[in-house]
Amino acid sequence: MQISDILKPEAVRVFGAASSKKRLFQEIADVAQLAYGLSSQTTVEALLDRESLGPTGVGHGVGLPHARLDGLDKVVGAFVKLDTPLEFGAVDRQPIDIAFALFAPEDAGVEHLKALALVSRTLREQSFCTKLRANPDPATLYTILTENQSVQAA
Repeated sequence: MQISDILKPEAVRVFGAASSKKRLFQEIADVAQLAYGLSSQTTVEALLDRESLGPTGVGHGVGLPHARLDGLDKVVGAFVKLDTPLEFGAVDRQPIDIAFALFAPEDAGVEHLKALALVSRTLREQSFCTKLRANPDPATLYTILTENQSVQAA
């Protein structure tokens, strides 16, 4: 599995700021609706339900919100970069400015876990995140996210 398998170019966005976690989830859901045809309301509810089990902020300014949704036939993702970091309840108590959301079919088992592992491993690289943070253009961000695959696959 590669990031290009789960992320479309139109699912990469840059936002100035989000006033709350719920507002960020709304922005992510709007991106997912445009890119994949997902219901924005259902997506927000699913992200909030998952977040109620424990925060998905993995540290170092990165959030990996994820949820299972009806109507999907494969795992898909949305990438959002915030110009102003948002308090997210991350494990290291640092605000996030990078969020990579994953949406999986209700019955996805291993595929969902593989996607989470791939994204987590990719965004754990500090130099990679620095590159993402330095680029304000969604097309450039998509290229960075997908061209790094050969390095991440090793």
